[in-house]
Amino acid sequence: MSRRLWALGSGLWGWLPASVRTVGLEPTPRAQGLEPASVLPACLAALIVLVASAAAAQSPVTNPPSQPPPYSQLRVIAPAAPGGGWDQTARVMQQVLQQTGIARLAPVENIPGAAGTIGLARFIGAERGNGDAVLVSGLIMLGGIVTNGSPVTLGDATPLARLTGEYEVIVVPAASPYRSLQELLTAFKERPESISWGGGSAGGSDQILAGLIAEAVGVSPARVNYIAFSGGGEALTAIVGGQVTAGINGLAELSPQIDAGTLRALAISSSQRLPGVDVPTLKEQGIDVEFENWRSLMAPPGISREDRVRLERAIETMVASAPWREALDRYRWIDRYLAGEPFARYVESEEQRVRDILRQFGTGDAEERTLLSEGPYPLVVLAGLLIFSCLAVVHVRAHPTPDAPGTEPARRAPVAWLGVGIATYLLLAEPGGFVVASAALFWCTARAFDSRRPLRDAAYSLVISVAAYLLFARVLQLTLPAGVLAGWM
Repeated sequence: MSRRLWALGSGLWGWLPASVRTVGLEPTPRAQGLEPASVLPACLAALIVLVASAAAAQSPVTNPPSQPPPYSQLRVIAPAAPGGGWDQTARVMQQVLQQTGIARLAPVENIPGAAGTIGLARFIGAERGNGDAVLVSGLIMLGGIVTNGSPVTLGDATPLARLTGEYEVIVVPAASPYRSLQELLTAFKERPESISWGGGSAGGSDQILAGLIAEAVGVSPARVNYIAFSGGGEALTAIVGGQVTAGINGLAELSPQIDAGTLRALAISSSQRLPGVDVPTLKEQGIDVEFENWRSLMAPPGISREDRVRLERAIETMVASAPWREALDRYRWIDRYLAGEPFARYVESEEQRVRDILRQFGTGDAEERTLLSEGPYPLVVLAGLLIFSCLAVVHVRAHPTPDAPGTEPARRAPVAWLGVGIATYLLLAEPGGFVVASAALFWCTARAFDSRRPLRDAAYSLVISVAAYLLFARVLQLTLPAGVLAGWM
């Protein structure tokens, strides 16, 4: 409306004589010989211009259609200690989101541990349905999920976008006797276990690269003496301090120490030398390995479609902004932006690739998980239930009820219920998880001896199953299948 009024006023203003448009600068209309009637259009035009100006000034400023409304707060969760690549990415995001006005506040929260899987589990459980929080993730987290047998995976979160790629650098302390990669690998081939490799979390990109290098020089990756640290900052301290023979980490994290001369870079995992980086590649030194780490963003599970679209647009706006492009150049990150369904498919393929690599290396829990792979506890429980069932059968046989019609079927009912419970536990242990399977088993067991209160027994069974899971999985740190309740447990 204000634009139409402005256009109308501008047209009328241009239609007026020049002498009238310069009112206030020239003599009055009557002094110029104009009739009073000719002043009326001028007054009307001036009135329309004033109304249009006032309407335009009072109209709220709206964002372009492609620009999402700003977040009052968009929390960025880095599942690692300060100083590493995830933390670095989160801090850069914080600055860019606030500088560009995408979010008024973008606080960073650090939740370290187990290659990001602790932060992932807490993110999935505590942030479910929350549309103003994102989690920094990536290849390292996939390795941690496989290695640690995590009950939650990236598939339990909502994929948003892959952001960056980064090449890895192999370094030694400045005082190291190894002046070149060839010297280091010669000693490594002679006595693999005597060379310690320091890097990030177990199963992550740093350990994968160490295994690929070992494989390329004819050493079994299982013989790599890899020392895992919980974050990039901790790993860097150990590498600089000479606590390990060699270190592997991202270029951005190691560049300050390389430039300062406290670390000596022996090789980089890129296919070609990078501009401004005087470090030879693995390939040009005869090691046929090219490797790139990547980082991404996930949203909580259970968010609405509107929240997901809003987050995707906010991230798209961020990666297209000038501050983000400057950060890519400053940290030598590679622009690997990929969003939507293509990114979701990429995560699935990468998880399988990482699983295959770690299985080949004989590292961690890379095998497909089954009931037998969950540790001894489920088998102990199952054995105890079998013994209890046998005792129950003996008890029923030893204490028969008085003879009456239907006595034999009644005596067989407890045994049947116990059999159903055990079969249900075996069928549900993998897809449903320990809580679901155990609750079904406990309910069937209760029905075997007292069939009068099924609802009460169901409630008790569920409470006991949850309590048992929390005791053994969280307190005693035994690995149990979470199944369909992975996001809540």
